[in-house]
Amino acid sequence: MTLLPELYMLFFSIFFLFLSLGKKKIALFTAARGLALVGFAVTLACSGARGDLFSGAYQVDFFSQVFKVLLSTGFTLVVFMFEKENEVENLPEFFMFLGFSTLGLMILVSSVELISIVISLEISSFSLYAVVPLRKAQTKRQLEAAMKYLFFGAISTGIMLYGMGYLYGMAHSTYLTDIMAKLPQFLAQPLGVLALILTLTAFFFKLSLFPLHFWAPDIYEGASDATTTFIATIPKIAATALLIRLAMLASFAPAQLATVIIVLAAFSMTLGNLVGLVQKDVKRLLAYSGIAHAGYLMMGLLSFNEEGNAAVVYYITVYLFMNLACFYVVMLLSRGGENVSINDLSGLARRSPLLALTLAVAAFSLAGIPPTGGFTGKFFLFVAAFKAGHLAIVIIAAVNTVISIFYYLNLVRISYSRESEDLQPLYLAFHEKVLCYLFNIIIIYLGLLPFGLIDLFRRAM
Repeated sequence: MTLLPELYMLFFSIFFLFLSLGKKKIALFTAARGLALVGFAVTLACSGARGDLFSGAYQVDFFSQVFKVLLSTGFTLVVFMFEKENEVENLPEFFMFLGFSTLGLMILVSSVELISIVISLEISSFSLYAVVPLRKAQTKRQLEAAMKYLFFGAISTGIMLYGMGYLYGMAHSTYLTDIMAKLPQFLAQPLGVLALILTLTAFFFKLSLFPLHFWAPDIYEGASDATTTFIATIPKIAATALLIRLAMLASFAPAQLATVIIVLAAFSMTLGNLVGLVQKDVKRLLAYSGIAHAGYLMMGLLSFNEEGNAAVVYYITVYLFMNLACFYVVMLLSRGGENVSINDLSGLARRSPLLALTLAVAAFSLAGIPPTGGFTGKFFLFVAAFKAGHLAIVIIAAVNTVISIFYYLNLVRISYSRESEDLQPLYLAFHEKVLCYLFNIIIIYLGLLPFGLIDLFRRAM
């Protein structure tokens, strides 16, 4: 039971590996959805599992199980959202790589030793490097996006290993518990802070946090809709888990480390929101939105306590659903797999009121407007940073929230106010309507009734 979620995800990937070798055609989407749903049930059933494996390098606890449930939820929803055979080549391989990537992320959230962290991160990353170029109708820009993702990913991993080398040199151990005991005496020195920041680099890359953000817009635009949806949501959950684990190493952090995080968060929020104002492609806009939201997430880490970390987990949970809702609207508008521009949203309220409503709820949540989950999540983050004495970053975040309202609500304005030449209705299948209603209900629920979930996350900390 301790390793069952990981073993099941391995089975999921190997199942599609064997399908890719055979000539016989089966209903791939039905198989993927059924297996993903069973995987979610298995992960939920194993949420109470506890144990230490592999000489203590792999820790299964309530913290890791909460994140595995989130990862499995996101993976299942992405599989259910994806249904266009004409969008990617080699469907069995596509599902196989997504499964392997999720497996790597599940291993990552339980890893409490530096080498196992690196291995799990690479299992996830290498799978995504292979998935990005699988989009059909390749163009020069899409191939360039795949190369950029591979190149910048390799660089960020190299920098992370360099930082881990310093941590090992200080603590003479690769176990996080040993590093935790030795690190406080080194954090007062510039080298200690540098080692921790370099180690966090690969996770900053996954979150697309400044200054490791520049890959995101090109990858989002160049990859297929399903691949972009996965990259924009699932890896960020695991990166958040490891950032919390590593930030807790510095539970008595010096002012230098807090200053570095404040600077990165401020630049990430400001750059993401200002550049987002001028975007015309919806996926590029969501990329810059993700860069800004990575800055908001870092605010919670500044508190270096359970309350702030619980706020971070709550916000990444809300972020998962509101981002999936936005990308689902893009997927359903782009039946042929082409990219959707902001002008393509014209007349959406008349063509499909449910899609327009889903986009509006997700955009209100991303902007932080009550009563959505985005407002409640930002409120928790702001309070955690304010209580920790970081008023400056709270003010910067508040100003950035106001800036972001312009481009989020512009999506809603175009959907409801602008007339379109194409008045042909968009017909949604039953399961598509169910998913739209599900996203709307969850986003509103997380905004109105957050306390049960936030208490659960506090216990996980």
